[in-house]
This record gives sequence, structure tokens and C-alpha cells, in this order.
Amino acid sequence: MQLFKALLSQLLACAAVLGIHTLFPLPISVWQAAAMQACLAALCSRGFRQPVWWLPIHLLFIPTVLLGLSWQVPAWLYLLILLLLTLLFWGTVKGDVPLFLSSSAVSDTLIEIVQSEGAQTFVDIGAGLATVVVPLAKARQDMAVVALERAPLPWLLATWRCRNLTNVRVGRSSFWEQDLREFDVVFAFLSPLVMTKIGEKIRREMRAGCLFVSSSFPIPNSEPESVIELNDRRKTKLYCYRIGRF
Repeated sequence: MQLFKALLSQLLACAAVLGIHTLFPLPISVWQAAAMQACLAALCSRGFRQPVWWLPIHLLFIPTVLLGLSWQVPAWLYLLILLLLTLLFWGTVKGDVPLFLSSSAVSDTLIEIVQSEGAQTFVDIGAGLATVVVPLAKARQDMAVVALERAPLPWLLATWRCRNLTNVRVGRSSFWEQDLREFDVVFAFLSPLVMTKIGEKIRREMRAGCLFVSSSFPIPNSEPESVIELNDRRKTKLYCYRIGRF
């Protein structure tokens, strides 16, 4: 659905620019027309209520194509770039959440959290490149760690990075399909668009007393047990929710 909205936004913006130029044939350059089309595509995207991370894609799409044409980039390179972006941002294309990478400060803090919780099972429900899972699994080799990643390329890289970690299982599946009952600590770095549904899922599935930790995005209308502010570049906040108490 999101891909259809993106294509429609681009087509409507192109049609609008052609219509404006037909009605008001002012002398504008190709780059000025491309800039106008990009802005209109971004406006259409917002009108279709696409997630905000689509905005830079709409703003850069046509200008990037023109730049490639001016540099005489081979046609096969466009296909390769599209393929790599699709494999990397698979969830975004399918309307889910984009790829977010956690800082080392997040993984260090999670190590402290699972230690204080005495956790024996842990899952990252949007593992990306396993930036959290790898240091956590190395620090707690007695703990069973699960990394879930839907996008093919990040999943492949996460699997390779975890190849020597016997306490890690990397699964290529949606977090919506994972039953969370078996985990003591669940970690997520997702998107504000899904946090309400995530709140419903963890209330329904996680055991009372277990801990849900969300990076950067709180669960709407829910009071966390604690909020940990980290001293990394993004000033990341970890929202910690005790199941059965929020």
C-alpha cells in the first residue's frame, strides 16, 4: 500500500508540473521543474498520510534520476540500487517500520538491565544489523537471545554477525508473528506509528513482572516504570515498562 501511495504521489506531481507548464508556459529549467515536482510529490505523500521517512525519498527521487542521466550512469545501476534499497528497507516498502540502528550506549545499558533483571531470555523484535544483540549475547553467554529481522539484507548481515554466537537465534519473520510469552526482556526500536499496537501486544502476551524496553518511542497513554536517558549522539531515551503495572 505504501509503495502504491509513493508511485501515485510521484505521478500526480509529474502531471501537476506538466499541467502548470501547459497553462503557464514560463521559461523554467529542467532542474527547476524537477524541484517543483519533488516538492509536490512530498506534499501528495503527506496528503496520503505516508510515514515521514518517505519525504526525503520523494524529494530526492526525480533530482537523483536527472543527476544520473547527466552523468550517463548505466541503466543496470539503477536496477541494482533499487534492488539493494528494497532488500535493506523491506519493512518500509511493505508499510512497516524503517531500519533504525542503535548506538553502543543502548547495548551497554541493556546489558546492565538484563543483569539487574536476572533475565534468562531476551528478544530484539527489530534487530536490524544485530547492533544490540551481538554485544548483549557476548556479555551474557548464559542467556538465550533471539533477534528478529524481516528485511532480507539486514537479516543476512545479522545472521553472519551472529554465526559464532551459540546462544543467539536470528529469525527472519515479522515481530507481529512472534509470541512474546517466553521472554523475560523484550527490546524494540521501531516507530511511533506502531507503538499503540505494540503496547496491546505486550500486554496480551508478555508474562506479568517481565520488562519491555522501547528505544526512543514511548507507548501512548502508558506510564513507564522508568525512563533512562543516554549520553549518546541522539540523546536516546529508553522507556521501561513493567508488565502488569501499566
